[in-house]
Amino acid sequence: MTSEQHTVAASLRVGGRDDDLEKRLDDELTAFNTAAADGAVTEPLSVRVTDEAGDLAGGLTAWTWGTLCSVDMLWVREDRRHAGWGGRLMRAAEAEAVRRGCTDMIVSTYSFQAPAFYPRLGFTERARIRGVPGGHEDIYFHKRLSPPKDETARGHPA
Repeated sequence: MTSEQHTVAASLRVGGRDDDLEKRLDDELTAFNTAAADGAVTEPLSVRVTDEAGDLAGGLTAWTWGTLCSVDMLWVREDRRHAGWGGRLMRAAEAEAVRRGCTDMIVSTYSFQAPAFYPRLGFTERARIRGVPGGHEDIYFHKRLSPPKDETARGHPA
């Protein structure tokens, strides 16, 4: 019997949230990706804005992995929207990504959220995926990052 013909008893289970599975998959894929990316390690990145009372007014979560920064979530409380906080959050994340040595930044948004926002920050649309509920699209953006004028991507003087 060849290895292709050998069957192993296993079971398949479909369900809802599975924290143990999510943790294990994250650990396994992180190890695989780190090895494939010459040891580049994924690091979380967050930016938070609070109001005068100390309440959350907005925030951004992202991660960096070697030279890539990916924004996961960006949110600004409704009473603080259209006051520039989204741009401030993105610029702060971009500055931190550059400080960490990133050369590229990616983000996606739904067509009913903020597709016009990211091009104003220098992002270029790269793809649109149909199939979002309500007839909407998932839109992917990319931006090439530049090191600070007097520094290299690693933060050392040029």
